[in-house]
Amino acid sequence: MTIRVLPDVLISQIAAGEVVERPAAALKEILENSLDAGATGIQIDLEQGGIKRIRVGDNGSGIARDELALALTRHATSKIASLADLEQVASLGFRGEALASIAAIARVQLTSRSADAEHAWAVQAEGGRLDAPAPAARAAGTTIDIQDLFFSTPARRKFLKTEATEYAHCAETVRRLALANPQVSFTLSHNGRTQLRLNAEPAYARIRQVLGEAFEQNSVAVEAAAGVLRVSGWVIRPSAATGSRDNQHVFVNGRYVRDKLIVHALKEAYRDVLHHQVNPAYCLFIELPPDLVDVNVHPAKTEIRFRDSRGVHQFLFHAVERLLSAPVAADVAVAASGASQPSPQPAWVAPRQTAMPLQVNEAMAFYAPLQGTGVRGQDSGELVAPVPQSLPEAGQGDAPPLGYALAQLHGVYVLAQNMQGLVLVDMHAAHERVVYEKLKTALDARAVPAQTLLIPVALTVDARDVAEISPHLDQLAGIGFELSVTSPTSVAVRSVPWLLKDADPVELTRAVLAEIAEFGVARLLAERRNELLATLACHGAVRANRRLTLPEMNALLREMEATERAGQCNHGRPTWFQVSLGELDAMFMRGR
Repeated sequence: MTIRVLPDVLISQIAAGEVVERPAAALKEILENSLDAGATGIQIDLEQGGIKRIRVGDNGSGIARDELALALTRHATSKIASLADLEQVASLGFRGEALASIAAIARVQLTSRSADAEHAWAVQAEGGRLDAPAPAARAAGTTIDIQDLFFSTPARRKFLKTEATEYAHCAETVRRLALANPQVSFTLSHNGRTQLRLNAEPAYARIRQVLGEAFEQNSVAVEAAAGVLRVSGWVIRPSAATGSRDNQHVFVNGRYVRDKLIVHALKEAYRDVLHHQVNPAYCLFIELPPDLVDVNVHPAKTEIRFRDSRGVHQFLFHAVERLLSAPVAADVAVAASGASQPSPQPAWVAPRQTAMPLQVNEAMAFYAPLQGTGVRGQDSGELVAPVPQSLPEAGQGDAPPLGYALAQLHGVYVLAQNMQGLVLVDMHAAHERVVYEKLKTALDARAVPAQTLLIPVALTVDARDVAEISPHLDQLAGIGFELSVTSPTSVAVRSVPWLLKDADPVELTRAVLAEIAEFGVARLLAERRNELLATLACHGAVRANRRLTLPEMNALLREMEATERAGQCNHGRPTWFQVSLGELDAMFMRGR
């Protein structure tokens, strides 16, 4: 076989297979050029999902007549001139491949006028052949008109999807770039009909326009910095997460990226507050010096490589995890700010709880895990009823974020009133989170107190379970479980974690053995430690249909306020909801 040098046109057509995978990829490259040129307004017109036509006009700096042909030439760029420039590139485009690749597989007309030029100039390209520049009429800026994408490579065109699918990809490309550039106006039309119109606006307004009001209302702002690293943006509240991965947007120095390291950091940040079947939504902007990130990894430039990948991972994880661990008071403030305002009403004083004829079992004494709440006497163990409390009058002190308990509903929910209105609490889910966080804290401090059982409990188990736990009895004792092997198929439970002393020891032990059977002791106490503690907390939390006294309900509310991540249970379900006075007024049509 003879080795030969390929012609430039064929080289460009080969390169186009990597750079221009579909119309959306071509559109992305063109829009990035417009943004690099300083455009503040961009008009996009598509036909047949971009397959028939992609036309983009901007008001950027424009291209001089003598450089029009160079713009459509391979490896010609104004962005970099040396390796040092490449290592610190801050522009979105820099390779000088995209326009040449597009010109090799489509019919292209490039029209541009620089700010100091008397008039515009246009150049046409078809199948890699360039015509001489000709005078044209246009205001300052650039228009690129691409028709019949892949006409010269029909085999490639067969791989394209339907018009609707290709348009959806193009629209998503516009939305992503619009999120990162709120100072730029975007107009998108398809087959002659305007589909999207975004004016230049503040970042929060662009978020609402692109990601919708539901995301805006259920997201929390992120703002964190560490050295040269900075992250800002919004993350969804765990209770509003869904099964969709559509609203997951991350930008690094203004560039949209799909990076496994970032995705993993965010997944870990949500791990303790999100059910495994749902996904978080976020729109985050990461900023760092250009020389600390390599964007020259993939032709599409959506994959990157950080110089200090572990540092970025930990920074992002802690920034979001810390935000999601905010106390209940912060969640109440967010709920209050997002709720409709109640109609003006005269000042009122909350009714004292002692006046409410609640029929609850005053003898219920399940709440030992919540020590120090005033529910029990420290020495006698008897139930101690605190002084009845009510919300303060306006201007007379602060009320607790979750307010004070009013009643229990169907043995499942606690109803409380705070300054914003009504609070509904799922008592099992809330208590589960409280116990879980206490278990984590105790285990981190290597101080998990154990409750010795008055009479050891014996249970029959699988011989494989006995063989698995036998070498690890000391490690299990470290989390409060003292077990002894009494035969090849039985064990005796001598103590359980003190926080779980009111739970059924047989159920607890069988739950631990089930986890051990699936993952092994070593892995369970290391990488899956939190999953084990979550299982134990679920068994140790108060069950539904348990009658609580008012002191017990209030104790739970106070513990929630002092517990991190108290807004979600260990499985990611919400533990409480706020219903504002404005929402209650609307239900009953007050003020209409």
